[in-house]
Amino acid sequence: MNNIVAIVGRPNVGKSTLFNRMIQRREAIVDSVAGVTRDRNYGKSEWNGKEFSVIDTGGYVRGSDDVFEGEIRKQVELAIDEADVILFIVDVEEGITPMDEEVAKLLRKVTKPVLLGVNKVDNAMREKDAIEFYNLGLGEYITFASTSGSGTGELLDALIDAFPEKPEPTQDEVQLPRFAVVGRPNAGKSSFINALIGEDRYIVTDIAGTTRDAIDTKFNRFGFEFNLVDTAGIRRKAKVKEDLEFYSVMRSVRAIENSDVIILVIDATRGFEGQDQSIFWLAEKNRKGIVILVNKWDLVEKDTMSTRDYEAKIRKEIEPFTDVPILFVSALTKQRLLKALETAVQVFEGRKQRISTSKFNEHMLKIIEHMPPPALKGKYVKIKYCMQLPTAVPQFVFFANLPQYVKDPYKRFLENKIREKWDFSGVPMDIYIREK
Repeated sequence: MNNIVAIVGRPNVGKSTLFNRMIQRREAIVDSVAGVTRDRNYGKSEWNGKEFSVIDTGGYVRGSDDVFEGEIRKQVELAIDEADVILFIVDVEEGITPMDEEVAKLLRKVTKPVLLGVNKVDNAMREKDAIEFYNLGLGEYITFASTSGSGTGELLDALIDAFPEKPEPTQDEVQLPRFAVVGRPNAGKSSFINALIGEDRYIVTDIAGTTRDAIDTKFNRFGFEFNLVDTAGIRRKAKVKEDLEFYSVMRSVRAIENSDVIILVIDATRGFEGQDQSIFWLAEKNRKGIVILVNKWDLVEKDTMSTRDYEAKIRKEIEPFTDVPILFVSALTKQRLLKALETAVQVFEGRKQRISTSKFNEHMLKIIEHMPPPALKGKYVKIKYCMQLPTAVPQFVFFANLPQYVKDPYKRFLENKIREKWDFSGVPMDIYIREK
């Protein structure tokens, strides 16, 4: 299971610039105006062979400075609560501000690793100026410049060293699939889990999970046996009074990291909202199996919205990964709950299926011969061999004479042809083109 890093600090210290550099994409909007990051950003990063999740916890000004301070405090508390390592960013140009001291005061109380990063240090004079940050009482600091990338290697080295050792899963946990029930607040996750468990409480046993907060329940009913990772049943910490949306996504990050199949519960009366999409793409980035459950379908006026129209709207939002099971359920009336479990098991089986190299070549090479990659600059791409890689998630490699000329549209064509032949519904896959 990957570690989670939370980048905290007051606005306009360069958190989003560092976030973009770590995930190697410009996902977070960067501007010199404080408070640009209103929505929280989540991404995957890798350094020295270690993968981890990164969360950019931006604050925003609303009303007075007091309210603003409250927002920052709230987000730092949430980050402390869920992350494995806290990365506290400060700005050498402005020195220590009252807001920095407020954040440092919170961080001095925690037992988790806290790294202090002094940003915008791009010359020797600023290196000397950074000494004042010892006054924050957080010990050693690391200087860097997120815009140019100077010093970020040392920062990432320190980050990797700070990660706690993850316990190895037991044999029982390895064998049983893990299904995580995730979604925005009030989507009906608790009702769904309670309806699954029912009154026969004796079949449910708590297992000490590898995460601190997510509750693993061994589920053995209707012929299914798996670990149910319950994010709905986690009681919020006493200090966390607001910002349910941020907290629920952070819990989802933790649950997604620790599961094989993600059961995303959405509220039919509200639609497929921004937070639902955030959780969906988190699961897709982590290459987990995905099942979407549209809950509270019994409350929707069927005259105004049919299942076909509703499903089409969701698939439009999740393009290009549209091969995902979408079921319309009601936790209240227990409508299609057994079908939801069956589908989750099918997705799990599809995720671990292996296609023999001979069968894969026999099927795919005929398709490629009939529809080869488009020629580029008068050069023709020839694919003579392909195979599934021996990885935990479906990955396929195609060997070509000119791999650099095979673009994303053709990779999607190959993926679609694989999905037409074999059942990978709800399972993200990777297509690689390599030189033969």
